Amino acid sequence: MNVLIIGGAGFLGANLVRRCLAEQNVHVTVMDSLDPHLHATTRNLREIWPQIRFVRGDIRDETLLADIVQGQDIIFNCAAQTSHPLSIQYPLLDAEINCLGNLKLLESIRLLNGTARIVYTSSSTVIGKALTEVVNEDHWERPLEIYSANKGVAEKYYRIYHTIHDLDTIVLRFANLYGPYGKGYQEFGFINYFIHQAWTNQEIRIFGTGNQTRNVLYVDDAVDILWRAAHEPRLVGESWFATGDQHLSVREIAEKTVQIFQRGKVTHIEWPDERKRIEIDHVVFSSERLRSIIDWKPRHDLESGLHRIKRVFEQGQGEETP
Repeated sequence: MNVLIIGGAGFLGANLVRRCLAEQNVHVTVMDSLDPHLHATTRNLREIWPQIRFVRGDIRDETLLADIVQGQDIIFNCAAQTSHPLSIQYPLLDAEINCLGNLKLLESIRLLNGTARIVYTSSSTVIGKALTEVVNEDHWERPLEIYSANKGVAEKYYRIYHTIHDLDTIVLRFANLYGPYGKGYQEFGFINYFIHQAWTNQEIRIFGTGNQTRNVLYVDDAVDILWRAAHEPRLVGESWFATGDQHLSVREIAEKTVQIFQRGKVTHIEWPDERKRIEIDHVVFSSERLRSIIDWKPRHDLESGLHRIKRVFEQGQGEETP
């Protein structure tokens, strides 16, 4: 089986590469632009480098896409500009990667490999602020910033290409992933930022009280559902929440990180106005609809996940240092 992972040098992608390599007779091609704005690096792949084919390239490069999608059985698209603040600062760049890049990919697959299964990694933030106590796929979309808006637009492309062109597309919406090979930058996922700050014995600065709740999901559980979803035809043509069961406040997540790493400390600062405007407040996502089709549930809670990360770091692996 031939598997292409676009964005495979990033946080989720690098972990997905390892999940695919754990299967028998799977040949993995990794494509990544290594864009310095996104802090991607091949260091995330160094110990598995001999086991993969790596192609440096951009999802907006139609010539490259035309070549690389051919002969692939499964195509995972993890490539994205993933920072909410940067999407506001550079909205055109975000649209080029998160909208135009996906459209170019889908068109290349339509023309050159229409039988491939395509799995797109989206974001739970496409819904904006929660209007119900528990959010599922029926919740309407009112995104608060450019990144979430563009991820939502891209989701529609995947559904349209399934409806009109019969492509086997699946969209999974993730929320608050954390794990090894994460980016320790505040703008690229708050839990991995907390982990980096604690590991390097620095302050974890929380905006406001930190009482807003979040689902959390360890990255091994995320890549497991990605692999399972790619082999489940009943998921084709739709978007699905793939979220964890544990709902914790931002403050609890920070305090648990400091407790387990036994380093760093938690402090509270005022909300910057530009961040408060895009804050989604309390939200609880449900992945029950996905789980009614696939036999999957997260195997790690926050405590066990943090202990696993600590062990990986102590072995000199898995850390992406800003």
